[in-house]
Amino acid sequence: MTSVPHVRLLLADDEHLIRGALAALLALEEDLLVVAEAATGPEALAMARAHRPDVAVVDLQMPGADGVKVATSLKAELPDCQVLIVTSHGRPGHLKRALEAGVRGFMPKTVSAQRLAEIIRTVHAGNRYVDPELAADAIAAGDSPLTAREAEVLEHAADGAPVSEIAERAALAEGTVRNYLSSAVSKLGAENRHAAVRLARERGWV
Repeated sequence: MTSVPHVRLLLADDEHLIRGALAALLALEEDLLVVAEAATGPEALAMARAHRPDVAVVDLQMPGADGVKVATSLKAELPDCQVLIVTSHGRPGHLKRALEAGVRGFMPKTVSAQRLAEIIRTVHAGNRYVDPELAADAIAAGDSPLTAREAEVLEHAADGAPVSEIAERAALAEGTVRNYLSSAVSKLGAENRHAAVRLARERGWV
């Protein structure tokens, strides 16, 4: 009797209970094999280098590096490893960033383990899967009006830091920071930078 070839999996999620449950459920599939688990972005990359999985199932939001940054690194270092992002925060901008990073699958955490197993096989076969609802939201939201620098400065402003501190973090002059913030607020039609941060986050643009 010939053995079923396994699809080797890396599971990366900082919620230990969810990751453990997922590993147990996927282990029931005879053609899937979980070879490594990780709780942070850097750990996911280290595990991927050590175990060379066929598919990495990565949470969008993790400490150290988010799922998109992990996918970007994996695409450069291990091009044969397909990345599937799962998320409980499916913002339109996140999907666009993920696809640009070469992610092959993007789906909400609400799917069943059986459906996830099917999508893993789809991605492993070289096909792409994007949750239809998330795709529709992304199309409706359109592209971000912010430049990369405006988005970066807005992200630095998210915790309410003063302009002087934002300037230091972004290595920019204070006047330049004010200009970027003003431009971002204007483009988003927001009342102030705090409202602009909230709007940009809701749409996944920062």
